[in-house]
Amino acid sequence: MSSAQSSSFPRARFPAWLAPLALTLAVALVYANSLSAPFLFDDAGAVLGNPTIRDLTSLAVLSPPADGSTTTGRPVVNFSYALNYAFGGEHVVGYRVVNVAIHALAALALFGLLRRMFLSLRHKFPLFNCDAAALAAAALWALHPLQTESVVCIAQRTETLCGLFFLFTLYAFARSAEPTPRARWWQVLSVGSCLLGMAAKEVMVTAPLVVLLYDRTFAAGTFAGALRLRRGYYAALAGTWLLLAFLVLQNSGARGASAGFGLGVTPWTYLLTQADALVRYLGLTLWPHPLVLDYGTGVAGALAEVWWQGVVVLMLLAATVWALVRRPMLGFVGAWFFLILAPSSSFVPLVAQTMAEHRMYLPLAAVLTVATLALFRFSGALRWLVLVAVVAASAVVTAVRNRDYRDAIAIWSDTVAHAPPHSRAFTNLGSAYVAAGRPAEALMPLDRALALNPADYSAQRNRALALLALGRADEAAVIFTALPAREPGEAAEYFELGNAYAREGKFPEAATAYTRTATLDPAHFAARANLGNALLAAGRAAEAIAAYEAALRLRPSDARLLENLALARDAARRGR
Repeated sequence: MSSAQSSSFPRARFPAWLAPLALTLAVALVYANSLSAPFLFDDAGAVLGNPTIRDLTSLAVLSPPADGSTTTGRPVVNFSYALNYAFGGEHVVGYRVVNVAIHALAALALFGLLRRMFLSLRHKFPLFNCDAAALAAAALWALHPLQTESVVCIAQRTETLCGLFFLFTLYAFARSAEPTPRARWWQVLSVGSCLLGMAAKEVMVTAPLVVLLYDRTFAAGTFAGALRLRRGYYAALAGTWLLLAFLVLQNSGARGASAGFGLGVTPWTYLLTQADALVRYLGLTLWPHPLVLDYGTGVAGALAEVWWQGVVVLMLLAATVWALVRRPMLGFVGAWFFLILAPSSSFVPLVAQTMAEHRMYLPLAAVLTVATLALFRFSGALRWLVLVAVVAASAVVTAVRNRDYRDAIAIWSDTVAHAPPHSRAFTNLGSAYVAAGRPAEALMPLDRALALNPADYSAQRNRALALLALGRADEAAVIFTALPAREPGEAAEYFELGNAYAREGKFPEAATAYTRTATLDPAHFAARANLGNALLAAGRAAEAIAAYEAALRLRPSDARLLENLALARDAARRGR
């Protein structure tokens, strides 16, 4: 198709501003009930445990923690968190508002892109309304329940922000391909958006290829023509890969903990697992239930387990290749689907999550575009009734799904009910019960987690906390003592263990726990003070004096501590 064909649009049947406004309001309304959801799953590492977002003026915001978390190697995402923190600290609502706003902007970019894509079908469907069809497809994408994880989970801003830059890269290129004096500026915006996307998530690596396919399909007509007409643009677009290469190489050690070869998952078993994953994703596109926050780390063991899914994927790949030659637009959307999924859903193992619904954030647009075109082609006069019904149903199901994120117990209860059994889901459910002050209910999921994975450190640790809260300090102590010290937060746990022993009058045991606390956190004043109290109560006055003096070095003028030190010295003089 030539550029001249993109020079004008069919007259819309509604004001030009109404469609974007309606789309934005729909996204805002559907996701309004998710704004008060707490930080969940990977959100803690992305925000709460991320020291680099605390000072917006520091260059540290462009150097995310190299710990393999969701922000590693993604400075644009990290900067967005720093903006949130600068304006609202750790108040969760601000982060969620930004997530919803990014999703709404991505939907608008998709709407603008689809208007230009659908214009090419006017010669096949004389009554085809490009604006209405584009709005329907964009609304289906924006309100589809499969998008909830990407929008609601703050850590998945990597997905939505990358999606926004990906879609705007394509949209800006589509604008530049029209005969307009601003074409060069649209190319600059397209390259700039692609560059930002490379610093948001690695899946952006496919964006230049998708742009070239778009050019060949909807503008230049051939690959050679596209490269000849826009040689400088494509050179600049390819140049954005250098930033991605730099970020990946800079953080290869950290990313290597969760992605790559030699991590216990072979490329073959991961590839088999992705055959199952792709078919599952497509099924959830048509019938979005059950949705699962965390599928765990399981992989297919043999081809026999996923043979029919493999056949389906191969048939779809073959159909895409055929369509690229004979039906370029269908080939384009098929290539969109497979190219965007390729970095995460092919043969390079991502061992932290071998299957994840948020990976469908962008590929879902390709599937729903084809579905919308099919409705316009085959549903006749019923097309609008069907589309309105499907969009409305999607909005309702999405709003209902958002309620599962209202607290950690709700979302992890839903996960263990629908996910393949894996220890992480049961561990997180047990941890949520512990954090909510419901230790008795925590024991069953934590025991299940340990049955699935006896080496699950977090399950062991949270089981000890649950036992401690239930007053079973001796059982908790056995677990705590066997666990290696891994995190500074364990100091607080040993402190609580010491307090539990002290309440039971087991002062030698309390002293041991307080000593472990002070070892993990030398600045823990209360642990040193309570250590002195426990030692004094155990009749070890000389050791109590040393503990009190260590505490006084932290707070020299503490009146209660000075009084206790005097009591310890008096007891020492009397030989107690």
